[in-house]
Amino acid sequence: MDCDKCGDAAVMYAAYSGLHLCESHFCRSVEKRVRSRVRSDALVADDATPDDSETWVVGLSGGKDSVVLTQVLHDTFDRDPRIELVALSIHEGIEGYRDESLAACETLTDDLGIDHEVVAYAEEFDVRMDDVVEDDPENMAPCAYCGVFRRDVLERYAADLGADKLLTGHNLDDEAQTALMNLFEGDLGQMANHFDASLGPFEPTGEGPTERARRSQTHHVPRAKPLRDVPEKEVALYAHLRDLPAHITECPHAEEAYRGEIQELLLDMEERHPGTRHSIMAGYEKLAALAADAFGGEEHVEYGECPTCGAPTARDVCRTCDLLDALGAEA
Repeated sequence: MDCDKCGDAAVMYAAYSGLHLCESHFCRSVEKRVRSRVRSDALVADDATPDDSETWVVGLSGGKDSVVLTQVLHDTFDRDPRIELVALSIHEGIEGYRDESLAACETLTDDLGIDHEVVAYAEEFDVRMDDVVEDDPENMAPCAYCGVFRRDVLERYAADLGADKLLTGHNLDDEAQTALMNLFEGDLGQMANHFDASLGPFEPTGEGPTERARRSQTHHVPRAKPLRDVPEKEVALYAHLRDLPAHITECPHAEEAYRGEIQELLLDMEERHPGTRHSIMAGYEKLAALAADAFGGEEHVEYGECPTCGAPTARDVCRTCDLLDALGAEA
């Protein structure tokens, strides 16, 4: 098939839009969607200047999503003195997996000239995920442990690096899955948290599904997901076409049964009804904004300091320290 934009050979067909696109127009479409999300979410603060620039920390795992996000952000802001990018990678302690992806991170950041910080669970918590999976004192999926530890490290080091925003490479599939999980669980409080933590714009712009801005949070570095309008397969194709050093291999401990069911459901619906993921997110963002009005806001949640590590938490002891205590008791 030929590209609908220029007549060159098409490299992909987007059923949800009905477009065949060549390599050039496809790559430009991915970049355009990321930049459009940056605008609609008001990521660049109005008061950011070359003399008072913003620091954006990008969670760089070495997988296709974070690599593509880092590349597009670099291409967009490399000559913009208002924005400084810093890459933050985490070594979870998974033999034969993370070492290769960290090599991809180092190749990318060296090529782009971006500062790159690497943090290891072994150094931070004295644990390795390979050992956590074997012990499993809480009888949880490996991703449940790792998610808690990862969020803790990203948050603390983003704060230490002076981050104004923490950016992650969640794509359209990731966000649509999370939206459906929250809907199926009827968790309005989590929808409100989702909106205020990472979905809502920093300022109302009139460009997104909702004109309501997220509430400001003082207890965590604000997060954003500029890649969330791009389907997973298109992220992978972009990484391939641009020959980016992405490590496209699933974690050997990946085990999220419920999310996997949601993923299969969404893929089936998307195949039979193209555009399902986009429609879900457009409606979910509006619903999450309403939930945030009703259930969100710091006035509803009291954050204190974890007595063990000092991290902000709404619990008596933060979840990280709770899990580490369980792991220590099991050892």
